[in-house]
Amino acid sequence: MPTNSPAMQTETFTELFPLFNAASQETLDWLLAAAVEHDYPAGRAVLMEDSWGNAVYFIASGWVKVRRLSGDKDMTLAILGQGDFFGEMAILDESPRSTDVLALSEVELFSISAQRFVQTLFKDSQLHHRLLQLMVRRVRNANTRLQLRRKPSAVKLANTLASLADDYGQPADRGRDILNIPLKDLAEVSDITLEETAKIMAKLQEKGWVKIDPHEKIMHLPFLPQLRQLASQG
Repeated sequence: MPTNSPAMQTETFTELFPLFNAASQETLDWLLAAAVEHDYPAGRAVLMEDSWGNAVYFIASGWVKVRRLSGDKDMTLAILGQGDFFGEMAILDESPRSTDVLALSEVELFSISAQRFVQTLFKDSQLHHRLLQLMVRRVRNANTRLQLRRKPSAVKLANTLASLADDYGQPADRGRDILNIPLKDLAEVSDITLEETAKIMAKLQEKGWVKIDPHEKIMHLPFLPQLRQLASQG
């Protein structure tokens, strides 16, 4: 159920969302005044395919996946976590989408209407520039995934795990913690089969590079340097 966002300190907002690091105080106040809070349980669709273009959504906590829909089938295109955002492309290019966004865990989002977001981009050139930087980064990440297509499956999966840990992982005693992401989603994002994913994950757990806590739904990655090294091989 969406609710008007309670007053949030701008320092907290900029800590959560790197997009706003360079935004002016006026911009932050303008956005926070219009932000709407949404809370969703795991498994709930947070953005339907016919709702793209209405707002930009910012992930305050939790994990979501972006799915491509084709009839009764779906494929996971991306996994996003705290501090990231989605919906900006649909506002900028105004084209229809055959994708939706599903909560992988309990999720808290803040949405800003398309009109308010576009107005803000025109008002604050620093925010506009920062958005372009982050969009270019996404294109580079997509190109990296394309370059990995001919790499061994273990390299692809290691790249996915290391990237999720670097982008969204929470610091732990050693390494980082991420959501215990379903194998199907890991397989599809990594562009490998479900069978390959299960085998590689089993080997990584045997080596101690991955530790699963099913009760807390956490995947602990205590050997990130080794994962990054594996991700760079092939």
